[in-house]
Amino acid sequence: QVQLVESGGGLVQPGGSLRLSCAASGSILNVYVMGWYRQAPGKQRELVASMPTKGGTVYADSVKGRFTISRDNAKNMVYLQMYSLIPEDTAVYYCNAGVSVFGSTVGYLEVWGQGTLVTVSS
Repeated sequence: QVQLVESGGGLVQPGGSLRLSCAASGSILNVYVMGWYRQAPGKQRELVASMPTKGGTVYADSVKGRFTISRDNAKNMVYLQMYSLIPEDTAVYYCNAGVSVFGSTVGYLEVWGQGTLVTVSS
């Protein structure tokens, strides 16, 4: 059993900043890629940023230069630092991780957090 729990969402004015956190817990053998997705009302879920265990990053074009993803592998955590927020960033943000778990015959499992709402509005 693996869980991802996000925190840090909330209401922020345009131009503001926010930091999201995600903690993975449970019977984890290994955590591979961790990332953030978001889903705005009426839109499909999209990748915001992702980061493999050993580094390297992928960002959506819409957030490049404004968002920064980082990880603390010792704590099984991933963060999303968001700057210069705009109303279009309003969405439910979901943490995602690829993991292997104790006792599983499957080598790689996708796990999702419950989501945290980010609202950018004046």
